[in-house]
Amino acid sequence: MNYIALICARGGSKGLPDKNIRPLGGKPLISWSIDIAKKVDRISKIMVSTDCDGIARIAKENGAEVPFIRPIELAQDNSPEWLVWKHALEYLSKNKQMKIDALVIIPPTAPLRHVDDINNCLDEFEKGQVDIVITVSKAHRNPYFNMIVNNKDGYSSLVIKPESQVTRRQDAPVVFDMTTVAYVVRPQFLNESSSIFSGRVKSVCIPQDRAIDIDTLLDFKIAESLIKL
Repeated sequence: MNYIALICARGGSKGLPDKNIRPLGGKPLISWSIDIAKKVDRISKIMVSTDCDGIARIAKENGAEVPFIRPIELAQDNSPEWLVWKHALEYLSKNKQMKIDALVIIPPTAPLRHVDDINNCLDEFEKGQVDIVITVSKAHRNPYFNMIVNNKDGYSSLVIKPESQVTRRQDAPVVFDMTTVAYVVRPQFLNESSSIFSGRVKSVCIPQDRAIDIDTLLDFKIAESLIKL
């Protein structure tokens, strides 16, 4: 099967300025995603979608292709990532690139992923009967036990009320957090759909220490600490 890795990295970041090129462990954050993609034998091409010339330059220096600069309307704080993926796929189609079986999305914000995490996602995709493979980790909180919502009067209740009382977290249904470690998406599904969960979704569980998602300075410092272990 033929896979193309897509790394989406816009220039603007309010939570952590210049996040995608901030040095982590001696190299720009985006280069961690590029380097891990290089280690996956089934990936034939690594493509970066960005609106930033600086990110584009660093991506090319690290061995990725940057065939276009992302339109400004797809590089805003509220720009849906799904549309960014779709834009990249449309580029590949219009420019008569080779037929691909799936896009492998490898976000820059999860630099501690392992090559096995990507390969496990591809293995799950190749089992068939799936439109998209996502990555998850075991959740720290559980909506059946210790996650609450407040109603309009300010009273609190569980997000999901269990059928019977749950007094220990271990007795609550197992739930997971979505991570940004990787996504594997079928091109036809991406073209015809508008969201991840409108199709047949399977997941691969990632250890929490490899699933950190860098959005803030605190996240970045945690990643730095884990790299040094």
